Amino acid sequence: MDITNLSKDELYNKISEIGEKKFRADQLWSWVFNKGCSNFDEMSNISKSLREKFADIFSIDRPEVTQYLTSVDGTKKWLIKFKDGNEAEMVYIPEEDRGTLCISSQIGCTLTCKFCHTGTQRLVRNLEAGEIVQQIMVARDYLNEWPSTQETRLISNIVFMGMGEPLYNYDNVAKAAKIIMDDDGIAISRRKITLSTSGVVPQILKCAEELRVNLALSLHATTNEVRNHIVPLNKKYNIEELIETVRQYQDISKSKRITFEYVMLQEINDSLEDAERLLKLTKGIESIVNLIPFNPWPGSIFECSSNNRIHKFADYLSKGGQPTTVRTPRGRDIFAACGQLKSESEKISKAQLLKNNI
Repeated sequence: MDITNLSKDELYNKISEIGEKKFRADQLWSWVFNKGCSNFDEMSNISKSLREKFADIFSIDRPEVTQYLTSVDGTKKWLIKFKDGNEAEMVYIPEEDRGTLCISSQIGCTLTCKFCHTGTQRLVRNLEAGEIVQQIMVARDYLNEWPSTQETRLISNIVFMGMGEPLYNYDNVAKAAKIIMDDDGIAISRRKITLSTSGVVPQILKCAEELRVNLALSLHATTNEVRNHIVPLNKKYNIEELIETVRQYQDISKSKRITFEYVMLQEINDSLEDAERLLKLTKGIESIVNLIPFNPWPGSIFECSSNNRIHKFADYLSKGGQPTTVRTPRGRDIFAACGQLKSESEKISKAQLLKNNI
């Protein structure tokens, strides 16, 4: 039984089942999630006999790192392999005032957004809560950032913006987020966690009630015609429904600011008419628009808007009273930029499973 896949309450229950006192669960939790321990022998305040008992019952898993790359701009990317051999990517982006770890929630993706490299990889499977949490633990291992209580942190922010649509793996993402936010463990507050979604309306409101983390909506278009094409999920939940749901999210979660993500595609969604429509859509919502220069990938059919066109778009929004930023591309040389993540894992069909006796 992998401790990284257990909530604190589940660990309490398991410890009680094996006849140990509750404080033993607190000790385990602290060693694993606060100190980053991956070996029971390191748990110095627990007797040898009890450590051996725990080792027979529990495991403390870390996925294998099969590739580790560092960009010329300092961005880092890990390709990590889980027990079943499937792989996912995560990215660390260092900045002057923060360090952001972009983690994955699925292997592949449920969606097929046309501008996103991950969208060309069929969904293999959802990641378990523990596999999501393990990504943070691996990054902290590499960055030598244990224990969690140290004053300065390289990893200050977590974003669910890696591979996959988090809200199509809601239960595991929510469980992982609660483990991440626990003050006695990894201890990253909800104010430092952002969940990015392409717009799964029912789960957005569930997230508002249960997690209240920062919300980033991958909007990318101002008309349903264009969004239907580049973000096919829009055919199920259109722009008008999304914007109304975002307003409700802000009211329910008391979130200070919503982020609207908007990838800039040459002559697709980057006209001043688009900017005007975007102003109308975001009116009355405390928000920031994050303009993302399109990051090319092999086989992509889109081109990035020109720098001049991007900044005219940004200026139009700013003059209209909408706070706007232009994201600086990071990690392009190692395919770690927004929309470039993809692994080689493929979904195994039922016929293949039977053939291989899996």
